[in-house]
Amino acid sequence: MISFKQLPLEAKAAVAAGVVFFSMMLSRSYLAEKLDLRMRHWVLRLQMALFANTLMLMGSLHVWRSTVTMFTRSSAASSLCFMLWKIAVFMFLALAHSSFFTLLFLVAEEPYFFSLAAYTCLGAYIILIFFLFTLGSVEQAYKFLVGRSAKAGTGNKNRTAMKPVLAVMLTLVLTVVGLLNASQPPTVNSVEIPVHKLPPTMTNLKVVLLSDIHLGPTVGKTKLAMIVRMVKALKPDITVIVGDLTDAEAEIIRPAVEPLGELDSPLGTYFVTGNHEYYTSDVSNWFELLKSFNIQPLHNENVKIVSPKSTDDWFCLAGVDDIEADVLRYSGHGMDLKKALRGCSSEHAIVLLAHQPIAAKWALQERPDINLILSGHTHGGQIFPLNAGAYLLNPFFVGLYKVGQNTFVYVSPGTMYFGIPMRLGSRAEITEIILHS
Repeated sequence: MISFKQLPLEAKAAVAAGVVFFSMMLSRSYLAEKLDLRMRHWVLRLQMALFANTLMLMGSLHVWRSTVTMFTRSSAASSLCFMLWKIAVFMFLALAHSSFFTLLFLVAEEPYFFSLAAYTCLGAYIILIFFLFTLGSVEQAYKFLVGRSAKAGTGNKNRTAMKPVLAVMLTLVLTVVGLLNASQPPTVNSVEIPVHKLPPTMTNLKVVLLSDIHLGPTVGKTKLAMIVRMVKALKPDITVIVGDLTDAEAEIIRPAVEPLGELDSPLGTYFVTGNHEYYTSDVSNWFELLKSFNIQPLHNENVKIVSPKSTDDWFCLAGVDDIEADVLRYSGHGMDLKKALRGCSSEHAIVLLAHQPIAAKWALQERPDINLILSGHTHGGQIFPLNAGAYLLNPFFVGLYKVGQNTFVYVSPGTMYFGIPMRLGSRAEITEIILHS
């Protein structure tokens, strides 16, 4: 039987990741009764950071071997340039690994440079791993097609050496493009949606949809103030924020939230939780903070949006808690559609705010009379190559979907970004939705 010491480093990293994951599962049940809510979720977030790092360790070993180890026998291995390259690769990997811990220790009114650098390296790390894997697969396919009879020669060695060089070059180019794309203001996307049973007096009602702002280690007050200015310029009747506003506790990041107090939509500003609100373990304090800015959380509840032209005309605006609250066993929270739609009958139009597209799917299975659901969460994948995974994992990915005869689902690609200050294959968006009867 092979001992742990005899296992390759990648296998040891996989075992470590399994141990951390198992400890997370135990914590959800055992620590639930032992620790208060905030401490329990802080421990969980620390475990998640450790789990991500142990998984990344397998990729980091592959990066090191592909970009450093394989060149140690070359004539340039003893040169100063190669030594500097080794230091650069090591610093790159160290920064990428440290990114998850900035959520715990480096959050303030404006992002720290270290956090921006760490998350940029994380984004580049994901792209680099993808290209190393893809080019390696192409190389193996080529060898298979050429046949085993082909002898290894100088040409084969050159092709092997070119693989990491090409991967690094592609990663550098896409990282710069992604940073430039994410640094631009969100695009304003105007969408017209017919809403069944919307009163004629409320046609052309304007709803501005925000989602996935992710105030935290790489998004601060300056970015939020820009978003608020853009929203006010659109002069919406209603503003809705469909989750993942923050990645930090309310007290820590309160100064960065102040621009939200300038939102002044005449029919109100509303908020529902996303999964990241529950990762902060501070939802109650966030609710109180948002209320102080005249933003109403819809905690499995609804409000009547009354027409400015006739008090007899209205539609039901409802919001549900994010489904992650159930997974985390967050006391007093969890998606409860029956409670959220209490008093909302099919005689009036129903608009639902639900952070995750999978929650939108579940809601329509239970209440097909919902006319419009507004969601976020997917970020449009945010960066290549994560786009494909986000597409496959969500029943609705990005944009407008028609479900049945009288129902629409709109999924925002996000107003900012989570952590990694990059966008590849997606674009941050503020959505201007014009409702029609």
